[in-house]
Amino acid sequence: MAFDLDRALLGECVHCGFCLPTCPTYVISGDEAESPRGRIYLMDLATRGDAPVAGAVTQHLDSCLGCLACVPACPSGVKYNALIESARPQLDREVPRDRFFRSAVFALFPYPRRLRAAALAGVLYQRLGLRWLTRRSGLLGRLPARARALEGLLPPVRVRDLVSRTQEKTPTRPRRTVALLTGCAQRVFFKPVNDATARVLAAEGCRVAVPKGQGCCGALSLHTGRDEEARAFARRTIDAFEGYDTVVVNVAGCGSVLKEYGELLHDDPGYAERAAALAARVRDVSEVLAELEPVAERHPLPLRVVYHDACHLANAQGITREPRDALRTIPGVELVDVPEEKICCGSAGVYNLLQAGTAEQLGRRKAENLMSARPDVIATGNAGCLLQIRRYAGDGPLIMHPVELLDRSIRGLAE
Repeated sequence: MAFDLDRALLGECVHCGFCLPTCPTYVISGDEAESPRGRIYLMDLATRGDAPVAGAVTQHLDSCLGCLACVPACPSGVKYNALIESARPQLDREVPRDRFFRSAVFALFPYPRRLRAAALAGVLYQRLGLRWLTRRSGLLGRLPARARALEGLLPPVRVRDLVSRTQEKTPTRPRRTVALLTGCAQRVFFKPVNDATARVLAAEGCRVAVPKGQGCCGALSLHTGRDEEARAFARRTIDAFEGYDTVVVNVAGCGSVLKEYGELLHDDPGYAERAAALAARVRDVSEVLAELEPVAERHPLPLRVVYHDACHLANAQGITREPRDALRTIPGVELVDVPEEKICCGSAGVYNLLQAGTAEQLGRRKAENLMSARPDVIATGNAGCLLQIRRYAGDGPLIMHPVELLDRSIRGLAE
């Protein structure tokens, strides 16, 4: 098997090395094959048939987080995102690896009903003291890395959040109508973030609709090379959100993929135009707040806050200023900088399950850098980042979505 990749895109890389210090896997390994230019070289060899796809090529492409930090750093404008997203479906189809584990992950995470059942089991695991026993006995340390990752990423879930849905909101004098994507894992593990998003937007004068029939947007599948599955999820999402002028997303990875629907379904005669139209209407919640003149009163929150840029918000969507500006509208909030703020935390969709060892190294490194600022709150706009940072940052600072802090300020909740 040889890769079928665009040779013109591969040829745009001049191997200058500007991407190296931005690449998380290169930063922790120092291995050229673990860098964007190294991976492009391997892709070029595989496309020309000079290197087998199985083996080193698969290993190093699988280890890429897809954080896309190399894309804005590249002076030649190399479309690494297009290359890796084209290569991964070919790997998924042609190179057997981790079939059982990958199938299990994708039979669970994109489906909220199944995920709720798993989350309920997680609640029982924590409340019955099994988590304490597993850790105290040393059993956790003897488990495989993937099992440790699953256990460590369990969030504190409230049972009432598993049996209720985010409510639509209609202010007295709506300024704008928006439709909220509640997601799959976000809906189950981070329903408070969805609730806070709806309340904040309503406080700023938005009528917030929560369309029925929505589910996974396809981000988890697309970022792992399951392109046909991603297209099926995309079609369902388009059907659910037809007719709304603005689609609001509060998860960086989801927003990134929704904005790419036009490319994902460009050759689908029944959905190509609708996909492009929907993509043009997608906004991260921070973008919507930036477009609206604030009308809701903010109460003071005297907090030292570190904001972590989720990769698919900063690198894929180019959104870095808006979340920070939203946080600065809260009286008393002090935003502080941290080292290596642009290096990925190691979450990257389900990467922290599929590449647990590398993800753990990056998670610990990120937590150490974030904690060096002695924050009261670590804020980030992506569900996976929230889970990953919470796992390694310990019990010190609060780990929150920026919209949750805004919600607290607007509602006057100091604690």
